[in-house]
Amino acid sequence: MEFIYNIPTKIIFSRNCISKNSEALKPYGTKALIVTGKKSAKLNGSYKDITSALDKENIKHHLFDRIEANPSVETVREAAAEARAERADFIIGIGGGSPLDAAKAIAVLASNDIDDETLFSGIFPVKPLPVVAVPTTAGTGSEVTPYSILTYNKIRNKKSISSESIFPVLSLLDPAYTETLNFATTVNTAIDALSHSVEGYLSKRATAVIEPFALESIKILGRSLKFLTAGENPDSGTREQLLYASMLAGIVIAHTGTTIVHAMGYPLTYYKDIDHGKANGLLMYEFLKFLKGSSRVEKILSAMEMTLDQFGETIDALLGEKEKLSDEEIALFTATAESAQKNIANTSIPPSGNDIREIFIKSFR
Repeated sequence: MEFIYNIPTKIIFSRNCISKNSEALKPYGTKALIVTGKKSAKLNGSYKDITSALDKENIKHHLFDRIEANPSVETVREAAAEARAERADFIIGIGGGSPLDAAKAIAVLASNDIDDETLFSGIFPVKPLPVVAVPTTAGTGSEVTPYSILTYNKIRNKKSISSESIFPVLSLLDPAYTETLNFATTVNTAIDALSHSVEGYLSKRATAVIEPFALESIKILGRSLKFLTAGENPDSGTREQLLYASMLAGIVIAHTGTTIVHAMGYPLTYYKDIDHGKANGLLMYEFLKFLKGSSRVEKILSAMEMTLDQFGETIDALLGEKEKLSDEEIALFTATAESAQKNIANTSIPPSGNDIREIFIKSFR
């Protein structure tokens, strides 16, 4: 047996975890840049809780609340300029995957005057600022990963930064912040988390130490997806389980990376504006069919207590009518996914270009 396990992130998971652990913020400096979207952190109470905790510990703070869905390189550069101007010692990301991923890139650029190529290389001259993560959706697991996914308009696609130096130093997980999410966001983020645990389990980099995390996450998410097919928002107990499962899935992909599903999902988000979690979900049934002979697929289905067809029916029921793809779009998206050689090589059975094309066709027609 051979493996590496490394999560250099302190995780505090509980209701009211910020107010109960305000002193955990003190080691990182005397001024923080808070990174959020426009509204959600203020609506769900997380922004008020973090500012109250900072005030209690006499830590100054400055707000950057202009993070868009699928944040761009341009936006994180703008925020990093503010971090430098404000002399921030650390970055606090509050929100779903977009603000958390943005916070990591901002932490890099606040310390480093570098071009885009160096940014995406993951090798930085100066250590990035510390990042504190406060997730308010149960999907990305970004609070425990060394990845930052940005929209890179130069290549008309999304691109990832991967570096152990951008692991959050502290993650504060309070399921109460997820209770204001609407039904569609709840579904899409749950499916995003499932794609992480499924892809991680089917990755060539999966190890024995990671497999229990993946299967436990899959078990919880499978049960939760069945509940969500009733069309009702989950209760507080289910919200807590979803956030826990999302965190577990994040720990999985921190070690395994993702597969061809993510590479195929990125152009769907960039060109068709399909939510990232939904994009992955639309592809997952045909992806599992492609790997149907694998014993690992059977273990995934067993953990969810579904057959493959039942899984497909559940995903269809949750995601509703599918977007239409033209022949030209399928050709473009196939070529885009084919360029993601790391994702292809990381898939337990690496798909050919024709396999990728067939998965797109069968998923959307």
